Amino acid sequence: MQKSHSYVLPPSATYNNVTGLPHAMPSANPAAERRDSTRSVMLTDVPALGDCPLVDDSSLSHRNSISTTDGISNDSPASWDGDAPSDNSPSAEVDVKIQDGLHHPFPTTSDTSPKTFRFNVIASHGMEASMDEVTPKIEEIDDVDELQSIKPVGVETSMAHASSTHPDSTAAPVNVPRKRGRPRKHPLPAPGNQIKITKGRSKTGCITCRRRKKKCDETKPACLNCQKNAVVCEGYPPKEIWKSGKQKLEDGKCTLDRGMLELLCFRTQNMVARSLPLLIDGIETEIDRRFLDHFVYGFSRVLTLINDDSNPFKEILLPMATQHRGLMHSLMCLSGSHLSGLHHDPMLEERKFYHYHRAIRDLKDNITASSGTAEQDPELLIEDPIIASTIALSLNTICEGETKGEYRPHMDAARYLLSTQQPRNEKFRQFIVEFFQYHDVSNSITSLDRRPAHLQGGLRLPDFVPHAQAGMFLGVFDGLFNYISEVTRIRDRIRQRSNEGYEPAVDYQILGDAVSIDSAIRAWETSYTPNTPNYYLAQLYRQSTWVYLYRTIRPSRPSDKIAQVVDDGLSFLDQLPQDAGAYSIVLMPLFLLGCSAFVPRQRERIKKGFETLKGYSNLRNIEPAFKVVERVWEVMDTKMEESWDWEKIISDMNMDFLIT
Repeated sequence: MQKSHSYVLPPSATYNNVTGLPHAMPSANPAAERRDSTRSVMLTDVPALGDCPLVDDSSLSHRNSISTTDGISNDSPASWDGDAPSDNSPSAEVDVKIQDGLHHPFPTTSDTSPKTFRFNVIASHGMEASMDEVTPKIEEIDDVDELQSIKPVGVETSMAHASSTHPDSTAAPVNVPRKRGRPRKHPLPAPGNQIKITKGRSKTGCITCRRRKKKCDETKPACLNCQKNAVVCEGYPPKEIWKSGKQKLEDGKCTLDRGMLELLCFRTQNMVARSLPLLIDGIETEIDRRFLDHFVYGFSRVLTLINDDSNPFKEILLPMATQHRGLMHSLMCLSGSHLSGLHHDPMLEERKFYHYHRAIRDLKDNITASSGTAEQDPELLIEDPIIASTIALSLNTICEGETKGEYRPHMDAARYLLSTQQPRNEKFRQFIVEFFQYHDVSNSITSLDRRPAHLQGGLRLPDFVPHAQAGMFLGVFDGLFNYISEVTRIRDRIRQRSNEGYEPAVDYQILGDAVSIDSAIRAWETSYTPNTPNYYLAQLYRQSTWVYLYRTIRPSRPSDKIAQVVDDGLSFLDQLPQDAGAYSIVLMPLFLLGCSAFVPRQRERIKKGFETLKGYSNLRNIEPAFKVVERVWEVMDTKMEESWDWEKIISDMNMDFLIT
C-alpha cells in the first residue's frame, strides 16, 4: 500500500507575481524538500503532516478521488493528455486540504472545513528513493479564480445540506475542474451534437448510371459498371462551359422549355413569310440601289456624247440587264468602281468586288452553256447580253485605272463574238459595233501589238455615215477613225524599216500614202452644227488626227507647223464647256496633242486640260495617261529623236491601258 500524505494550503496564502503559484507555509522538515530536474514546477516549503495545524484525522481517511468530465478517474493514467505511465512505475498518493476560506476571504459562517484533494505522484523508472522523499508534481495554474472554483467530491451534497440548514449562507458555484495537460487545439465535438456532413452527389457519371441511380466508376468511353451489369453505356453528357445570358443569346444557344419550344414551332409553321423575292436579279442591297442610281444619273453621262434619255447605256443596256443577271452584275460593278473613286468607302469596295466576281462567273457559265448548245444547233447565236457584259468589264478597267493590260481578255472576247456572229437586236448592234471600234482603234495608238480588227479583214467599219445625232462616239461613223487606222499602219511600216536598218525609214510608198491621208483630213467635214460643243470636239479630233500623221512621217523636232496645229487644237479644247458631254471622249485627242507639245507654254495648257478632264469624268485612267505624256516630254528634252516612238516608251514603263 502506497503511503499517503496530506497538505493544507491556508486561505491567507500569497501569490508569486511570476508563476502565480501560492506560497505554502514554512516547512519544519528541511529534508522533505527535494529538487527534481525533470519537473517544470517544484513544490517548496511543504510542512510536515504532523505540523500542519489544520489537519484532522478524518481527512486522513478521506480517500475518494474526484471524477473528470468524461467519467475517467484522476487516479487513472488515461485521464492524462500526455504519455501514460507504465504499470511498474511506483506511485504515491498525496492529499491536499484547501480551506473553504479560499472562496470567501471574509467568511460569515463558522463552516470552514478544509477540502481534501489527492495527487498521484508517479516515480520514473530507476528511481530508488523511498516514497516518503517523492516530491509531487504541481502543474501551473492559469488563474486564481480557477483554483477558487475547485470543489471536491461530495461538496455538492454537503453544500446542499448546509444551505438547507443555514439558509443565510452563501454557497460557492459548482464548477467541474478542467483536465490536466495541454488543451486540444481542436477539441472533439461533444457526443450527440455532431452534425452529419452530407457529401454532394457527383454529376460526372455516365448517363446510364445516373438514370439507374447507380454509382459510376466514370471509365471512358464506357464505364465498367455498365459492362459488369450487361447494360449499354450511353456515354457521358458533353461538358458545358458556363456562359452568361448575353453570350447565350449571341451564340444562338438560348434554351427554351419544351412548352415554349412547341409553341414557337407551331407559330413558325403557321406564320406567313414576310420576305419578298428580288424584283431585279443583281439589285439585292441598299448599296446596289445606290449603284443603280449612280449609273442612271451620273456615270452613264461620262461614257458617251449623249447625256439625255437617249444615252445607249440607259436606253439599251440597262433594260437588257433587267432580263439578264450577269449583265446586271457587270453594270453594277462598273458603277461601283466609278462611285468608289469618288467616295472611299470600304463597303462600296466590298460590294463592287462582289459584283465583279459574280459577273465573271456568270459570264463563264453562259459561254460554256452556249458552246455546248451550239454543237447541237450551230445556228444558235450567243445572247446579246453576254457580248454587252464583255464590253462593260473592259470599261471597268478604265474606271479602276488598271495599267497591266487587264482590259485585253475582255476586248478579245468582244472581238471574237462580234466577228463570228451578228447581234440579234439591230439597235444594239449599231451601238456595240461603234463602241468596240472606238476603243479598238484608240487602243492601237498606245500599244505595239494591238491593231484595229478591220485591218485584219474581220470586223469592218460600217460603209455608211448615219446622222450625226445617231453617233454615240466621235470619229467612227464620220470616217476619222479610218484615217487614224491608216496612220497606225504607216507607223508600223516605218518602225519595221528602222529596226531593219533601212535608210531613209520613210520611203516613197509611205510618203505617197501619207499625202493621201493628209488630203482626206483636209477635206473632212463634220455634220455637227457649228459653234456647238460637239462641233468644237469634232475640230479637236481633226487637229489631233493631223498631228498624229505629222508626228509619224516627220522627224521629232520642233517646227512652226506642229506648234500651230497644237495651238489650234488647244483653242478648240478651251471652247468646250466644263460640263459638256464632249469631255467624256477628250482623253485620246488630248494625249496626241500632249505627245506633240515641244513648246513649254503648250505643256502648261495640256496639263490644265488633263486636270479639267479628271474633274469632269473622274476616270482613273487619266492619271497614268498624263504620266506617259510627262515621260515623253522628258525624252523630248534629252533625246528628242526617241520621242517619236511613244508606244515603246509606254512599253518601257511597263504600262498597258486604254486611253478612252
